[in-house]
Parts: sequence; C-alpha cells; structure tokens
Amino acid sequence: MRKHLCCWLTALLGLLPAVVYGQLQDQRNNLSVGVNGGIHLNTVSFEPRIKQGTSIAPTLGVTARYICEKYFKMICGVQAEINYSVHGWKENIEDGTGDTYRRKMNYIEIPVLAHLAFGSDRNRGARFVLNLGPQIGFLLSESEEKGGPWTDLSLRAGGVTQQYGYMADKKFAYGITAGGGAEIRTGIGHFVIEARYYLGLSDFYNNTKKDFFSRSGQSAITAKLTYLFDLIK
Repeated sequence: MRKHLCCWLTALLGLLPAVVYGQLQDQRNNLSVGVNGGIHLNTVSFEPRIKQGTSIAPTLGVTARYICEKYFKMICGVQAEINYSVHGWKENIEDGTGDTYRRKMNYIEIPVLAHLAFGSDRNRGARFVLNLGPQIGFLLSESEEKGGPWTDLSLRAGGVTQQYGYMADKKFAYGITAGGGAEIRTGIGHFVIEARYYLGLSDFYNNTKKDFFSRSGQSAITAKLTYLFDLIK
C-alpha cells in the first residue's frame, strides 16, 4: 500500500507518466532518515515595491526519504522534511540617512517532495537527484533590526514605511519548492548537496483592497547539505 501511494504522489506532481500499469519495473522498499542544514538567500515580493538586498539566514531540520521503485533508469520516491528556517528581508535604504533595516521571520517548514534520482543504484557511488513539491510553514516569531538615527522617515524612497513595526497578519504560509543536486553514497551513509528555490504563494500581510500591501510573499534560494542513513534497505 505504501509503495502504490508513494508512486501515485510522484505521478501527481507530474514527474512520472500519468498512468503506471500493473507490474512496476523494479519495486523498492528503501527508507532513509537523517538531518539537514544550510543557508537561505531570502527576499520578499512586496507590492508596493520595497528595494531590498539579500538576507542570508540559516535553515536546519530532519529528513525522511522512502524509495518505492526504479522506473527504467529513474529511481523514484518521496521525501519529507521538518525544518526550522529563518526568512524575512533586508532593505536597501538609499535616502542618505544612514538607516538600516532587517526583518527576521522564524518558521517551522514542512516540504513534501517527489524525489527522483539518476545514477548509481548500489550502496556506494554517486547520483544526480531532483526534488519537487509543495511546502507549508508556520510562523513562530519575528523581530526587527534597526540601525542609524531613524529620525526622518519622510525621506524614504516611494514613501513606503508601513512595514516598520507592522508584524505579520498571517502565521500560515504555503508555496512550492524545487531543486537538484548530487548524492554521494558511502558505507557510513549518504551525503546530499543540493540547491533549491522556494516560491511563496501566500502573503503574510492582509491583502484586501483596504490594506496597504497587495503582495507580501516570501521567496528563497537555499543551499543545503543532508546526511541520510538507511533504516530499511
């Protein structure tokens, strides 16, 4: 039952043929667990626009991966994670005041990903991996970091100052994430180096016609390292 469900999820995400007939080519039952860590390069899509630099912040968590089949030369499965991640934004303030501003937003994030791999099918060797799927998040806390005199906000470019002191209206976030990398399989476990892109489809500020911001969505480029060991081979 778990194998069929796993393959159905993979097909649903558009990464396998729409219909998998009868006998799968080569069924697997490989469960691996481990830990992951890395960095986010964060920005936020605001409307009205806020000029930003890149905010660098950490992410870390736990990973579980289940391989259910090999379909021709493609190894297929599903991967789930529970991560603690810091998002937010860093403003480029160019009004001559010397002010600086950064917002940190701390999330618990849960991506559920279709997992594809190409390459070595042995306990040792290298694979190319692809991960794609939905992600949800829950905002735990947030904080502001201000530098400079902060005496004259009227000089701000575009007059956009409503974000200062304005904490998120919505704690729940969702979006899609996709990435790829390399997996090195060794006798002591599997090491995965990966780059991902996350596109937030939700806004953390209210966005009705009476609200100031019509868009406030997170996005991030992530570089991460994952270590996995097999529970079931």
